[in-house]
Order: sequence, then structure tokens, then C-alpha cells
Amino acid sequence: MYNKVKYNIYIFSLWMLLASISCVKAQGVASGIVSLNSYVIPLDQPGVAIGKIIKPEVIKGNRVKLSADTSGLFRISKDGIISLRKGTMVNTESGPHAYGITLKIASAYYHIELVRNEFIRNKVIAHRGAWRQAGVMQNSIRSFLHAANLGCEGSEFDVWLTKDKEVVLSHDPHIGGLSVEESTAKDLYASTLSGGDPVPRLIEFIQVAKQQNKTKMILEIKSSPTGRSLELTDSVLSIVHRLKAQGYISYISFDYEVLKRIRQLDPSAETAYLYGNKTVDELKRDGISGLDYDFYQYGNDPMLVEKAKRLELSTNVWTVNEAGALRKFLHSGVDLITTDEPEILLQLIQDEKSKIHEQYEELEFIMANPVGSNPIVDLGKRGNFTDADTSYYHYE
Repeated sequence: MYNKVKYNIYIFSLWMLLASISCVKAQGVASGIVSLNSYVIPLDQPGVAIGKIIKPEVIKGNRVKLSADTSGLFRISKDGIISLRKGTMVNTESGPHAYGITLKIASAYYHIELVRNEFIRNKVIAHRGAWRQAGVMQNSIRSFLHAANLGCEGSEFDVWLTKDKEVVLSHDPHIGGLSVEESTAKDLYASTLSGGDPVPRLIEFIQVAKQQNKTKMILEIKSSPTGRSLELTDSVLSIVHRLKAQGYISYISFDYEVLKRIRQLDPSAETAYLYGNKTVDELKRDGISGLDYDFYQYGNDPMLVEKAKRLELSTNVWTVNEAGALRKFLHSGVDLITTDEPEILLQLIQDEKSKIHEQYEELEFIMANPVGSNPIVDLGKRGNFTDADTSYYHYE
């Protein structure tokens, strides 16, 4: 069961310490970047394959070597597949939540972090974090920690590029009367300090979020009105790779060129398009991982989820807040639901689980104590259990 994330004085001390550290600034991503098709370690599977280098030109004609592995758990094949050593496995019960390794390809070194697969799968994406009921600022470190503490599958947040080329969190282009793109990160931080949730830099945010491996970061790259979207994208990818956070993050954007840029630089990255003006065939053709459309789009096309699944595209719906609509989308087949009310959605999920558990108990009782010769026929006399209930999404 999920162990609650502890956010306390220590976390805030860490936050303030990170704020004083010189931050990774906007810069191009190295052309020799190495991407794996997976950074997540399957649990309780001896010798299992974890991920493969997905840019074969990087390793073509070069020797690939695992130059550092302090855990001694991993190996890499000559064609770039990273696996657990034969007979070894990562257990669910114990051990660190992530393992660092270093690859040497030709004369270059690449530092990578592999993460234990303990990420939650319950569809719940907290929109700008869990802020409303917690009474904290949106897009803040505390809103992420609240989302993780609740047990959300993911926590969404938005980033911009400041005047001094720092990546900071904000949904709107203005904070406290200041234009994000025309202000320094220091000025933005100072302007929000008194509220208890000063504007964090992306590097600070990731450093805190990586202390756990239950709730993923859903990073939205904002569309820049000053034409800096691709510069922001390059900076974000540079930070993510420098912090070895690839296994913790998925990307979303309204800017299609941003997603195509991510695909170009980091083919393994999970991406989803927000705007809703692309068909599933277009998304598949351009290598986008999935669609993240508003609920009107799903209403306009009842077959949208089925179309996406046929092409192996992920599906997310935003922003759903009303209980009835949340319940509807829980049963719609979408992979994820983005909401400002994660507490309500989590309670609906728990209620559904309890209902199904009670119905299975009732079924077991009926099977053991039939009314007539055919207990299945008598099922309707004893309760409301239906075949549809058994097909409900399995929550872990």
C-alpha cells in the first residue's frame, strides 16, 4: 500500500536550500543525448529487461559499456539492452526507489537513473497539483506534495522561461502583476515569498518530486506569446536529463511543434497533445504518445477512446471536476482523468472498489447457499450484481 509522502520542516528546509543553488539555465540539448525506451524497473522478475537505447546510430560501431553500477544489479548487451543480472531482481519489499548507472559509449559517458516500478495506476491526475482543498498555491511544491500524499497517479504543472532564462512553474503568463517572460526568476520568487508558496524553479521542483516514486510529474510546456516555446522546450529537456528524471516525467502541450521537438530530441519521452484539433492518425504519424483532450472532444466523438486505443495512443481528459462527470469518465475507458478535485475522484474510486468487493462477497455467499437448483438464475433475487460490474477498471 502507498506510504504517505512526508512533507514537513525538512522538506521546506530542502526547498530553501535548493533555491539558493545555481540553477540549470536554458541551453540546447546535446545532440548525442541517449534515450532508453524505458527507465522503470519491473519488480520481482529475475533477470528482466528494463530498457533499450533507442537511437541505434549512437551505438553503431561503438562499444557500449556499463562503466558504473554501484548496486551491481545490472548488465548491458552489445546492442544496448539494459537488464538485471541473471538471477537478480528488485523486490517490492525493500531497497532504494532508484538506482544510478553510467554508460560509456565510445569516449562519452551518460548518467542514467532507473526507477523501481511502484508508480500508482489509478487514473487520477491532479491539475496543477492538489491545491484547492489543501489551501495552497497552484503549481507549487506543496501542491505536488499534497497530490503525492493523496496517492494520485500524476500531478500536472506548467512551466515558462524567464527573462534570465530560468525555467519556472506558473500557469499564467503573469504572476502578481509581473510578466513571467519579462522578469527574472529572483524577482518572481521574491514577489510570492510572503504567500508561503514562492514560485519554484523547475530544478527545485524536480529535486523534491524525485524523492518518491509513486506519483509522476506531468509537465506542461506553455505556448510562448513571444516565440520562445522551442527555447523553453530545449531548456526543459536539458534540465530533465541533467537531473536524470526521465523516468518520472511525461510531457503535454498545446503547441504541436513543442511535442515534435521533444520527439526529435528524446524519442523515448511520453508526450500528449492538448489542443484537440488533431486526429488520432495525425498523432500516430508524428510519433506523439497520446491525446489529452478536453471533455467536450470526447462528447463530440464517442468513439475517440476506441480510435486511440486501436493505434496504441494514451488518452487523458481535462478538466473534469463535477462528481457525475468524474464517475462517467471513470467508466469511459480513458487512461487518465485530469481534475482540480483529486480528493473527490479518489473517493469515487474507493466507493466503486468497495461496491464491487461487496458484490463479490454476495456472489460467493449465493454460490455457497443457492436458493434453487441454479444459483446464477436466482442472482437477481438476491442482489444487483451484473456482468458489467466485473469489467470495471482494476485499481492497484
